[in-house]
Amino acid sequence: MGQGLSCGTSQEHGLFRAVQVGDLDTVEAVLGREPALLHHATVYDRHSALHIAAANGQIEILSMLLGRSVNPDVLNRQKQSPLMLAAMHGKISCVEKLLEAGANILKFDSLHGRTCLHYAAYYGHDDCLQAILSAAQSNTVAASWGFARFVNIRDGRGATPLHLAARQRRPECVHILLDNGALVCASTGGYGCPGSTPLHLAAKGGSLDCIRELLAWGADRVQRDASGRIPYVVAMKHRHGACAALLNPSSAEPLVWPSPLKFIGELNQEAKALLEQALMEANREREKSILKGTAYSLPSPSPSHSDVGVEDNISEASSDTELCCICFEQVCTIEVQECGHQMCAHCTLALCCHNKPNPTTACLTPPVCPFCRSTIYRLAVAKIRNYDDTDSNIGDISSSKLRKSRRSQNMSEGSSSFKGLSAVGPFGKMGGRSSGRVAAENEWVDDKP
Repeated sequence: MGQGLSCGTSQEHGLFRAVQVGDLDTVEAVLGREPALLHHATVYDRHSALHIAAANGQIEILSMLLGRSVNPDVLNRQKQSPLMLAAMHGKISCVEKLLEAGANILKFDSLHGRTCLHYAAYYGHDDCLQAILSAAQSNTVAASWGFARFVNIRDGRGATPLHLAARQRRPECVHILLDNGALVCASTGGYGCPGSTPLHLAAKGGSLDCIRELLAWGADRVQRDASGRIPYVVAMKHRHGACAALLNPSSAEPLVWPSPLKFIGELNQEAKALLEQALMEANREREKSILKGTAYSLPSPSPSHSDVGVEDNISEASSDTELCCICFEQVCTIEVQECGHQMCAHCTLALCCHNKPNPTTACLTPPVCPFCRSTIYRLAVAKIRNYDDTDSNIGDISSSKLRKSRRSQNMSEGSSSFKGLSAVGPFGKMGGRSSGRVAAENEWVDDKP
């Protein structure tokens, strides 16, 4: 009996080792001899072959196991599913395959009470995070909860995925979550200091990029945690001077993304990207003025994003395209639907952010076109007019005359609306994530918040 048990254990170990290293032939051979091993698990952590394949990104083996009707929601000792481990280790192909197989995105583990969404946010795997959120749009389990509730799902200590992403310095995940409806001012339960908002946790972690994202989506700089501290005090306590300077309530307020506006929610991706970039550039200029002359002055921007580079590009482009008639510096990239008037992204954003939302309704009064005073209901990417391609029969009529004609038309329609709108400089880059190889037994990443 003992010899038989030893033999079975050896076969089992051989299966798990083959799954870990991606040896598909050996896996199929072992399962061909002992089909029952398909439902065995490692001795201590109770990891199934599906867990090991998912955590190590062995997509061929994972697909084969799922094809043999293995339960995609099989749990290990800590009630973690293969989807959680794939999200934890950033194995996007395995995440997508498990979602396709119907893996339950609302499973909670027993270690921290977290879901696959928490793990993707905590470890900074934005591609996995986006895949899970996309699946949640049509997933029947998430639909029973509601998508907004799923995005703001809390773990065992009252932390949402946004809290975890902010604390772990994951700006790309912070952006994705905010863009999908994460509550920017939600308070934690017992995670971190009780009552902490994502801004408190970003201040504790010292991530300027996370703080920029949160402030741009309306995070409150004077909201207090359970100990009565505002984010500025938290940043000072942990000696993050640059973060503290931006969080100081006495410093200039940043521009906030006008999410309550209906037409903002209906923007296509290209137009939204243009406006978001303009928002980041505007707030980067604000940061420069706040940090100027301090030990935390921002480094000079790279040549590709410098003001000089932008001006050079604009001066070159202005010879064959139309400049914004508000700032006369940027090329027109946004068009107001219906009336057809065009502006640059910077001026469009300044127009949308001019009025703050009503705190009781969170609604903004729709802005009006500065040229014809009609209400703006929809924006689109402008088709850049190129006057160098005009028919050669036009002769000596220069493109500058055509531009001047267009400018004078726009200026005459609403010149009084131009005050306070301006173009600004560059914005920093975001990044950072972790990943790792996982062994068959006792080598799993330990999550210690």
